[in-house]
Amino acid sequence: MLRTAKLNLPGLLLCLLIAMSTNFLSQNYGGPQLLYALLIGLALHFLYSNPVVMPGIDFCAKTVLRLGVAFLGIRITFADISAIGLNTGLMVMLAVAATVILGFILAKVLKLSPDFGLIAGGSVGICGASAALAVASVLPKTKENEQFTLLVVVGVTVLSTIAMVTYPFALQMLEIGALSAGIFIGATIHDVAQVVAAGMIFGPEAGDVATVVKLFRVALLLPVVLIISIFFGAQKSSQKIGWGSLRLIPTFLLGFVALSIVASMQILPSSISGQIAGLSRWMLVTAIAAAGLKTNFQELAKLGWQPVLMLVVETIFIAAFGLIFILYLA
Repeated sequence: MLRTAKLNLPGLLLCLLIAMSTNFLSQNYGGPQLLYALLIGLALHFLYSNPVVMPGIDFCAKTVLRLGVAFLGIRITFADISAIGLNTGLMVMLAVAATVILGFILAKVLKLSPDFGLIAGGSVGICGASAALAVASVLPKTKENEQFTLLVVVGVTVLSTIAMVTYPFALQMLEIGALSAGIFIGATIHDVAQVVAAGMIFGPEAGDVATVVKLFRVALLLPVVLIISIFFGAQKSSQKIGWGSLRLIPTFLLGFVALSIVASMQILPSSISGQIAGLSRWMLVTAIAAAGLKTNFQELAKLGWQPVLMLVVETIFIAAFGLIFILYLA
């Protein structure tokens, strides 16, 4: 144990240094911290060839990532889920499922790996970069999947930023009410922080509605990743396909559920829950930095235009889904 810790320490410290740098950049100059972490990691890719830091970088890209996803559960409570209402809840579930399925179909049409479609669909449908990392963590560990995941992180972060700026103006032009605007923003923008920012433009009440709807989307990370793990996961085999492979459920998903239950029961003080949520964010940023360090940017560019088109189409699709709901069904 001690020997493994010493082996991983240099790479872990490098990833933490990048994460701390991105925190400074984000707080002082604005912009998404996850994107900064990825770009700095890509710029320092040459360090990955050093055997001193390689084990720690691999540790961050896998173990720290899974812990970060597990700790996300502390943000989800059953009260949050029940507060959004049945109709809105059904809309969000249908939108997420349809977006993931659309990603799978688009991958087939564009002659890409089905894994690419699942990663992109999960990212757009659920919670951006965090969902991309979570879905990729249960799929086969291939170089192509790692590269595509990073491209999705960049693309979905950029698209989410554009949505944060443009959606409020579009909703105001359509004279959409504050509560309906909150539902739309929470159901369509990818990143939690950007959902809050866009929702607050319509007032505190709309901001709260947007946040709760968004957290419900984050809660759907569990069933989506579970289903993908069972039917498409790295450990499935011809004898273990289907519901009989439930024992292959990743441990970090169980942690996600456990922390969600803890949050719902309000066992922990709010200060500790906030610290766990903050730790989750730091872990995800550290994991993104590690993923960037492992990836050659030139190889990333070789993925071509198809993944970008896939992300744009999926973003437009979930926005159209949400708009139809608030205009005609809400």
